[in-house]
Amino acid sequence: MSADRYLIKNKECIDAAILELLPEARSYPEVIHKAMHYSLMAGGKRLRPSLVIAAAEAVGGDRQSVMPFAVATELIHTYTLIHDDLPALDNDDLRRGKPTNHKVFGEAIAILAGDALLTQAFLLMTHSALMPSIPAECLLMASHEMAVAMGSGGVIGGQVVDLESEGKPVGPETLEYIHIYKTGFLFRACVRSGALLSQASKSHLAALTQFGAHIGLAFQIIDDILDIVGDEKVLGKDIGSDLSKDKATYPGLYGLGASREKAEDLVEKGIGCLESFDDRADPLREIARFFVQRTH
Repeated sequence: MSADRYLIKNKECIDAAILELLPEARSYPEVIHKAMHYSLMAGGKRLRPSLVIAAAEAVGGDRQSVMPFAVATELIHTYTLIHDDLPALDNDDLRRGKPTNHKVFGEAIAILAGDALLTQAFLLMTHSALMPSIPAECLLMASHEMAVAMGSGGVIGGQVVDLESEGKPVGPETLEYIHIYKTGFLFRACVRSGALLSQASKSHLAALTQFGAHIGLAFQIIDDILDIVGDEKVLGKDIGSDLSKDKATYPGLYGLGASREKAEDLVEKGIGCLESFDDRADPLREIARFFVQRTH
């Protein structure tokens, strides 16, 4: 099955599960729930929850068993987008082709909507009754994995270094730190969480960890490229924002050609990590290839 078909199939299931697991948009206080729904249901490929599902399937698990946890990763991702778009950070006007959350609901509600999504995510990840076939120990390990990935030693740390590096000359080590921590850590955590929830062997978990690390970095490099050469209508967000803010990017340091080669090499290395897996890991392989072929 191609990555497009797999992602479309998963997106339908994930979107339905989001609506089941999120407080209703009309529930009191209505404005915060409307803001949460607004950003969550604005679109998106659902890559991160699909990686949770695909990693679980690769080691013998199934979609429905891990779905609440997968949904939680999309809530986490959306929280990061809402906060990244805020005037104090990237100050973006468009996200997924629509006005950013703070443009619609104001900065205060946008901040609180992000906070609420992150909190709701951990509520889902630790809600054992929603995932009765998964041992509590596995839920704890996967939830801990996600907490570590999102903290000051992970995504938040990467965001801080990204902000501090704006307008400054940045070397290869700092650039790689930003990309690995700000973006790559969440991708790796999604892959590892799916494996942990499905009780992967130590060798399979190690292989999937390397796979997640490689494709996570590749994804951000392609994002850097698309910020320069992408189509704003296809991407659904402002083009050239990295350049206008003088952010540290791979094309800025290495050029477009070398950056694409780096991303393609990382994807091939990632796929190579899956040599010991059978065809149940094919969705992971296809998603990895999609990372360097995507236009949005």
